[in-house]
Amino acid sequence: MARGTALLGASAALAAGYLLARRLHPNYSLNKLLNGNLRLFGGSDRRLLRTLASSSDRRYLLQHWPRPGTKDAAKRDLVAAAAGAQGDAPGSLEPLRQAVLTAPVAERRPHRLVAHGDVRVDDYYWLRDDDRSDPRVLAHLQAETEYTKAMLADTEALQEALTAEMRGRIQEADEGVPTRYGQYQYYSRTLEGQQYSVHCRRRLGPGAGARPSETDALDPSQPEEVLLDENAEARAHAFYMVGGFEVSPNHELLAYAVDTVGGEKFTLHVKDLKTGRELLTEPVQDTAGNFVWANDNATLFYVTKDALDRPYKVWRHRVGTPAALDACVFHEADEAFYVGVGRTRDDRHLLISAGSAVTSDVRMLPADDPTADWRAVLPRAHETEYSVTTRGGALFVTLRDAARPNSEVLVAPLADPAALAVLVPHRDDVKLEGISLSAGHLVSFERREGLQQAVVYRLPEGLAPPTAETLGAGEPVTLDEPAYELGPGSQGDFDSPLLRLVYSSLKTPATTMDVNLETGARAIKKVQPVLGGFDPARYTTERLWAAAPDGVRVPISLVYRADLARRDGSDPFLLDGYGAYEVCNDPDFRSTRLSLLDRGVGFAIAHVRGGGEMGRRWYEAGKYLAKRNTFSDFIACAEHLVSEGYTRADRLCIEGRSAGGLTMGAVLNARPDLFHAAILGVPFVDCLTTMLDASIPLTVIEREEWGDPREPAYYDYMKSYSPVDNVAAADYPHILVTAGLHDPRVGYWEPAKFVAALRGARTDPRKLLLFKCDMGAGHFSQSGRFDRLRERAVEVAFLLKACGLLDARI
Repeated sequence: MARGTALLGASAALAAGYLLARRLHPNYSLNKLLNGNLRLFGGSDRRLLRTLASSSDRRYLLQHWPRPGTKDAAKRDLVAAAAGAQGDAPGSLEPLRQAVLTAPVAERRPHRLVAHGDVRVDDYYWLRDDDRSDPRVLAHLQAETEYTKAMLADTEALQEALTAEMRGRIQEADEGVPTRYGQYQYYSRTLEGQQYSVHCRRRLGPGAGARPSETDALDPSQPEEVLLDENAEARAHAFYMVGGFEVSPNHELLAYAVDTVGGEKFTLHVKDLKTGRELLTEPVQDTAGNFVWANDNATLFYVTKDALDRPYKVWRHRVGTPAALDACVFHEADEAFYVGVGRTRDDRHLLISAGSAVTSDVRMLPADDPTADWRAVLPRAHETEYSVTTRGGALFVTLRDAARPNSEVLVAPLADPAALAVLVPHRDDVKLEGISLSAGHLVSFERREGLQQAVVYRLPEGLAPPTAETLGAGEPVTLDEPAYELGPGSQGDFDSPLLRLVYSSLKTPATTMDVNLETGARAIKKVQPVLGGFDPARYTTERLWAAAPDGVRVPISLVYRADLARRDGSDPFLLDGYGAYEVCNDPDFRSTRLSLLDRGVGFAIAHVRGGGEMGRRWYEAGKYLAKRNTFSDFIACAEHLVSEGYTRADRLCIEGRSAGGLTMGAVLNARPDLFHAAILGVPFVDCLTTMLDASIPLTVIEREEWGDPREPAYYDYMKSYSPVDNVAAADYPHILVTAGLHDPRVGYWEPAKFVAALRGARTDPRKLLLFKCDMGAGHFSQSGRFDRLRERAVEVAFLLKACGLLDARI
């Protein structure tokens, strides 16, 4: 027995030695790099292969090869060409390298979809897996992502350089502008090398005034309290996103909600800020991440989602009691409505808002009496939306309906909400986006000709209710930019005389400004640092107008490096578009965009119909049975950039995300000749099939955005533009499509099906067609700030490769 054991041990040692010797042999690592293809080559070729493998800028030529037996001739052609081009740039070999690679081909499994007597055959319906667990589906998504990595292997060094370049513009250790609430200044900061925010506060110092001032600053003599360090919590998770973050009125408790998957279902936590102890006996799962404190500092109202991710119930929880005892105080039964909770700025009332795409209503509760009954402010009426806030004994209502499409502000006694009187009237040429209300002032945020402004109105003293006559005309806060993004920042205490504004433009980093509404004094509290030698004077911003086919003027915002632009049509340009939900695609600043601008690529935004930039009617002219205006507007903007010499079709790239991805898919099908490359981020490209299926999240509420294809007129119209349904044999441009496996808004299968259809239809397979599915994220990509930079670097590298700019230098 001992002899047998010894023999076995000796055999094992010999086998281990043999394996070790194989692995130490120089051909072993080379063959592994070549995925087993070394046997295809003889002596001189093997010497060349070793040289290529040891070269930092040519090693990628040998990576991602398929196993022997697949495209062997192409492999030999590549190696032969590499032998004759050893002194040339490796980019000259790229067509041959790409010929070695094999794109994933999704199996065709015809699935009949029948509606209104019309039959559609969906060959890739099987790619939908609601559980995200089908091995065949996951394998296909992984193969697509690996293929994207392989096709972009020649850009890997560039991707690393772009990531470092983008990160190099960030001041990693940075601090936000503090907001004064009660006796504290609240703020967040980021740390060197860390991905997430740290939420902090400091007490007001002894020199702080009784009321906030535009000159206020943190008092360094007061110790910093860390309320939540996201970095510490995120270490255990690949994905980490904080939803709501609310400190109790007495500043002693913190409620916050966390998503660790990317599916936008948040776990609610409550923390004692004195002890750091978790106060919920069991964290509440699957919330919408939206909650609000009552003034007793013990009652918390939170929102939960249904099986289709619709926020639909509001619960009352008392801290210290089991969640099983929580009471449901509101249940929205209409599947077209989403629910949220909030509070008025004067802290006197809590609010439940329920809204569909075109209708909303509000319920109100005294914040001092959390067990009282919630009461509706105004009755729900179809195609009427309103929001409310309070001051003294007055109720302020911002309302939109068919007669007032751009909204107006009304006021009524709290005791009689129906007794409404107009305060800021409706105007046909001005869109009222919202108001900010304080003890002394009302500020309306408005748009005129697509440009934003804040208008300040002084209110009567003593919290007396205003009238249109006492309110006056208002005074706008002016900014000196041709196009910009402007909005309210965190406003702080109700009796503060300050208005905090945040603005930026295509060349102006985010700037936080406090305006003293009593004195008119202004103070710039922070300009977002942009490192790396950024100089806004190098960039030119413009605002253009394109003519749509029906004669409507469509605004375009653009920016380019003045010293690099040739304006002879040869400049590459990236045109961005969205055009849905009345969302305004404003010309803001993003430091990542500099990586394109500084390489001579211009950037433009097409403010197409379906968005809200030009008012409510602008939005309504790009939805329902007018949706195709969105696409024709975008094409008109692209043609305008070409006709005016900013670029040309073989230099024009386009990009859109989500509903903007639908816009990209539609215009690619309509005019593939007009564009050179396209990025479609988590695109809503299978809209007809999705809108016919109520089991998919968002479908019911989205019918008030896109129309209901259960009606023949909407079915036929949506079918005419649905990207998946209109893929045809055509010379499509270079295309990169992205998705998130856990995306609850746009199912990953929509972009997967679109790419599968394109693979079988496009007429020029030499063009890039890439699909990257993030298996650990949702609609908003990665959660860490540096991880997001890496994702953007891939997209920028794709554009630079498509445009032949891999060697472009800043």
